[in-house]
Amino acid sequence: MIARDDMPVADPVTPRTARVVIVGAGFAGLEAAKELGKAGVPVILLDRQNHHLFQPLLYQVATAALSAPDVAEPIRKVLRRYESVQVLMGEVKRIDMTSRSLDLTDGSCLAFDYLILATGATHSYFGHHDWARFAPGLKTLADARRIRANALLAFERAERTVDPQEQARQMTIAIVGGGPTGVELAGSLAELSRFTLARDFRSVRPEAARVMLIEAGPRILSAFSEKISGYALKRLEKLGVEVHTNTPVEAIEKDRITFGGQTVPVGLVLWAAGVAASPLAAQLGAETDDAGRVVVDETMQAKGLRNVFVVGDAANFTGEDGKPLPGLAQVAKQQGRHLGRSLSRHLLDGSPLAPFTYHGRGNTAIVGRHAAVFEQGRFKLTGWVAWLSWAIIHVYLLVGFQHRLMVSLQWLWRYLTFERGARVITDDSLEGPPEGAHAPSTAKRRAG
Repeated sequence: MIARDDMPVADPVTPRTARVVIVGAGFAGLEAAKELGKAGVPVILLDRQNHHLFQPLLYQVATAALSAPDVAEPIRKVLRRYESVQVLMGEVKRIDMTSRSLDLTDGSCLAFDYLILATGATHSYFGHHDWARFAPGLKTLADARRIRANALLAFERAERTVDPQEQARQMTIAIVGGGPTGVELAGSLAELSRFTLARDFRSVRPEAARVMLIEAGPRILSAFSEKISGYALKRLEKLGVEVHTNTPVEAIEKDRITFGGQTVPVGLVLWAAGVAASPLAAQLGAETDDAGRVVVDETMQAKGLRNVFVVGDAANFTGEDGKPLPGLAQVAKQQGRHLGRSLSRHLLDGSPLAPFTYHGRGNTAIVGRHAAVFEQGRFKLTGWVAWLSWAIIHVYLLVGFQHRLMVSLQWLWRYLTFERGARVITDDSLEGPPEGAHAPSTAKRRAG
């Protein structure tokens, strides 16, 4: 985790000790804290932010469909009913497995008996770290607000110029990665330009914006069946999105991207091609895979470490099919809930830790207006029914009744009017690391 200048500096004192320390308040960490809190187990939940982020809807903040408060909830509010759970806002600088303690960036130290690492994932640029400056990814609220501001600014700049080539460049958007996040970003940006912004400008035609989705593999939504993938492709093309498959990106530079042997001038490039575990996971000294995820056993305990557990995107947990479980919110929620219950029984009555079994509830992704895909085994849904199912699932998963109500009303208004109320550019939305570089996130990326 990265240091924050605005955090108070504590004097080095005797380390504070907690029975259980959870690092990260994403889906997995939050569920584990709830279950341990229900059992009255003393817990400290540590996160560098003061809010839990519903990351599966973050792309809607980035494309002006929702506002930031719609997808975030204060961690303390979520957990205030659990008296044995204390929430601390802080960032881990170093994990010391010898002393079984965490060194925080404010100079303080936090000792633990049991550690649950739920630090999530960050972006992976497959060795091209310099691309991060020009192709930001989407993991945090700050990312979403910057992407939204830069997307809207591209159209504002196009409106100001009289050069047709510069207008075309500013209104060219490239999304790298054809997974669910890339597909959702491409569809939502195409709708934003063709339906919402089309009525707002005079010198340019936003509906003529060029939205490109670039995928290195043979098809988009590769985790889905070919039938589902084919449906998503047709729906994106109907929205005017250019889909390039079997086309790895060769270079990303300021104002241009090279793929398939061609260099295209662009106004905005977004990265949705790969993720890697938070770098903090590597400090455990346990076995990790190529993506930096800690290899865990059936109880989610890091192999070779005592009383240290890793859950969510930071963990490599082998499913029944012999493959690591995917980075979905439903995976993280189930792991966190199971570990919280199992560890509570273990601490209170000495019961052995129970093995975890994942129960998949299907994968889903939205492609555009009343068009989505859902797949669970042989059961497949596409179109309006899948879109309605996607909306119900995501509203249900939101934390807090007020969020469920507000998001539902905004979606209804947007469906009836094609309007998006979050089209606001502010100075602070452009602040932060230059051109997309950012700190690792503890947020989950997909609802599934």
